Amino acid sequence: MIQAIGLTSNRPRGRLTGPARWGRRVGAHEGDPALVLDDVSLEAHPGRVTALLGAPASGKTTALRLMLELDQGRGITYFRGRPLHRIPHPAHEVGVLLGEVPGHPGRSVRGHLRMLCAAAGVSTSRADEVLEDMGLVSLRGEPLGTLSRGLDRRLGMACALLTDPHTLVLDAPSQGLAPREARWLHDLLRAHADGGGTVLFSTDDPKEAARSADRVVTLDAGRVVADQEAVDFARTRLRPRIAVRSPYAARLGLLLAKEARAARRSVEVVREDGTRLSVYGSTCADIGETAFRHGILVHQLAEEIGDMGPGTRQREPEKPAQLAAPAPEAVGGALVGSGVPSAGAGPLTARAPDGPAADRPAREQDGVRPSVQEDEETRGDSHADTEPRTAPPGESLPRTAPPGKDSEAPVSHVPGPRPRSRGPDPSGTGALPPPIAVRAPGSPLSPVRYELHRATGVATAYVTAACVLVSSALLSLLLAGTGRIPPPYVLAGWPRELPLPPAALGAGLLGALAFGDEFRHPALAADHGTVPRRLGMLGAKLLVAAASAVLFAVATFTFDAAVLHLVYGFAVDGNPVDWPSLGVSWISFVVGCAWAGVLAAGVFRSTAAGLAAVLAVPLVVVPLVHAAVAGAPVRGATGFPAWLREFVLGRWPLGAAPYTAAGATSVAQPLGGALVLSLGALLCGYMFSRLRGRAR
Repeated sequence: MIQAIGLTSNRPRGRLTGPARWGRRVGAHEGDPALVLDDVSLEAHPGRVTALLGAPASGKTTALRLMLELDQGRGITYFRGRPLHRIPHPAHEVGVLLGEVPGHPGRSVRGHLRMLCAAAGVSTSRADEVLEDMGLVSLRGEPLGTLSRGLDRRLGMACALLTDPHTLVLDAPSQGLAPREARWLHDLLRAHADGGGTVLFSTDDPKEAARSADRVVTLDAGRVVADQEAVDFARTRLRPRIAVRSPYAARLGLLLAKEARAARRSVEVVREDGTRLSVYGSTCADIGETAFRHGILVHQLAEEIGDMGPGTRQREPEKPAQLAAPAPEAVGGALVGSGVPSAGAGPLTARAPDGPAADRPAREQDGVRPSVQEDEETRGDSHADTEPRTAPPGESLPRTAPPGKDSEAPVSHVPGPRPRSRGPDPSGTGALPPPIAVRAPGSPLSPVRYELHRATGVATAYVTAACVLVSSALLSLLLAGTGRIPPPYVLAGWPRELPLPPAALGAGLLGALAFGDEFRHPALAADHGTVPRRLGMLGAKLLVAAASAVLFAVATFTFDAAVLHLVYGFAVDGNPVDWPSLGVSWISFVVGCAWAGVLAAGVFRSTAAGLAAVLAVPLVVVPLVHAAVAGAPVRGATGFPAWLREFVLGRWPLGAAPYTAAGATSVAQPLGGALVLSLGALLCGYMFSRLRGRAR
């Protein structure tokens, strides 16, 4: 089960007025993602569907994000007895759906699921199973960018159920769906709950909550205002009513109650505010006739569905109208507070509370009267008076539990008052719930397999490879036609006017995309923003980037040689060049460019920044290295290549000496040395950003 205790979001900076109270701010508006929660506690039991109901900006999404440890705040949430950060593999325990699927628009549906299978450490055959369960088999080859809202929601459910989790947490899963798709979604959630799983979803539609959930928790202005069974919620909060607005609402309410009592009809009149009444058990015609006979002006007379849920906290509290009321009756041997009459008593009337309780609004636990803002000092007082009312025909009257007695249908999990520090408190935290640290997403359980699926699942890699081969071949033909360029530069397609050859640029671009796509389309992050910076993931990306660079280097040499042989009769064996050593230097250089793209994109969180870092090596770093070497002592500058060759060759077998000598010579060159320095600096920057994220 899910047990959320004391969820309280952080206090926004610069938006407080009055005393600095935790969880209080002004200026909240609809759509504000930072809406404050104040001491929200709720439970979601296994085998049942729980709905988190609230109007827009009431704190539903914030509550779910605090449960999943995606936002900073206070409180604690247990999933089957353990906080999420103590679960070894959270994806195997909790399935999450927070909006649209954050996948690459060019990736296929099946490719996206297979990539997530590798991240979760499950077999790739599981992707085909969930595709069949979600009815997406015929669309497995469709790109994600072409899916409709309903199909995207099906894919999101497939991602959430990929690891067969016990708990599902979904934020507005049916929002924007057609009725047929919404029914299918709720049937799926019901089937998961019937199998013993726990389901918690948020919605702003009270009818959907009553129809699809077993229990409804209502949020309003960041607080829990009701926690009811769905049957009780539908009976007490979804009754039809007549909304009346009149400047003489108090007089009209007295007249309606008097006429209902005389006619022995069950009519309930609830005073909402100074000019508004809610009348249950009557019709617009009867109310209009009464107002006409007595000359009462009416501004509004309309039928409504009295959900009495979200949005009621914005109303100003007002004392109930002073109406005649029968004396309290003993029900089951206990006196019901405020004189609630039995079902067979006269019409509903209300009286003003006496004594100290008259200075504060009452907590209506039956959900019929709208909730009002309570004072911080008196919140949770169980002795507040309530309005007496008569039950509609054929229906039992929901009652407010007397002190010391639990109520079944009304609010049963409304949190009590949270202790606050009134005296000096140096920490400023008082008796607040424990802080919530943002949970960093875990690294893929099969990082190499994940990276292979990521790199090969879109057409970018194949288009880049084709562009590299074609451009390199064309440049090789142009250079060979001049007859003045050395053969190695001809085979690499590297004119002196370009900072890098096409193969190095292509490898750097694919390396930059390794992290750039993660930040642009964060498939591993539930909150669509945070990307894991684990060493295992970095190692997998460097390994796949190196493999791609080796393929680019070998393919360009081979393809260029074949094209030159066909056009000019160019023969590689006829040129007195040490091709093995040259090949090692060439491959090392291309691999270095790919790694520079990976590290730079990981540090700066952008594909463009990664590619810019690759281009900066010959354009910026090489001139700096050249200036540094030119300004150094002559002996040290001229002796560095020889010292590096001696150092490397003295520690390798004799057969590997030519290749290590080629590598040492490449590093000793200005471009090779600049690339090594850039890789070292980028690796240090990546490690620093990772350590800084962990410290934060």
